[in-house]
Amino acid sequence: MTESPKTRAQVLAHDIELSIERQGLREGDPLGTIDSWRDQTGFARSTVSEAVRLMIDRGVAEIRPGRGGGIFVASPHPVVRLRHTLLTVHGEPSTVADAIAIREALEPLVVADAARHRTAADIDDLRAALASLTAAVGDTDAFMRANWALHDRIARIGSNLMLGAIYTSMTGVIAGLSAHADGADTDAGYWHGRVAVHDELVRAIVDGDLDAAAAAVARHGE
Repeated sequence: MTESPKTRAQVLAHDIELSIERQGLREGDPLGTIDSWRDQTGFARSTVSEAVRLMIDRGVAEIRPGRGGGIFVASPHPVVRLRHTLLTVHGEPSTVADAIAIREALEPLVVADAARHRTAADIDDLRAALASLTAAVGDTDAFMRANWALHDRIARIGSNLMLGAIYTSMTGVIAGLSAHADGADTDAGYWHGRVAVHDELVRAIVDGDLDAAAAAVARHGE
């Protein structure tokens, strides 16, 4: 399968990101405005706007309104939301954003595959993994490790080995380039809400209920 050619906006966003690295720009350094980039590149305003959106999505740039506003380099340690879990990215934010997008796109397939093919041994492992997640409430590092372990165990249930391998490799990319945000100020409702969502996910797989599995995945990402 040949790779789709990149759009002008994707090329422009990539070129600007490379320029940021080459110039050693730091958080808060100005990157210009949409109009200045349009003048420099000759691209349409819509193309430049799309490039800016891509960089914002990747945590590379941010827009500041008002006098003296414009487009600026975002924090090199952006916080990205992964299924209601805050992670601080300490390297390659665009890579992490891409891995998150792939993982989220694959999750409905992974969970449905698990619901179709779970065995008694799988069910025991899922319940044990869920118990570990519950026991880790209040400890961000332990909770995230338990979260990764639960999802990776789900991915190993299905019959589609390639699907599971890609899914777990994306988890590895995200975990390897991220640090866990401090959960000290997180209220109890957050922790127990996340446990409840994962409990629903596990129950749907255990029951082999594809409709419930799809609903659980949707709530998992709300």
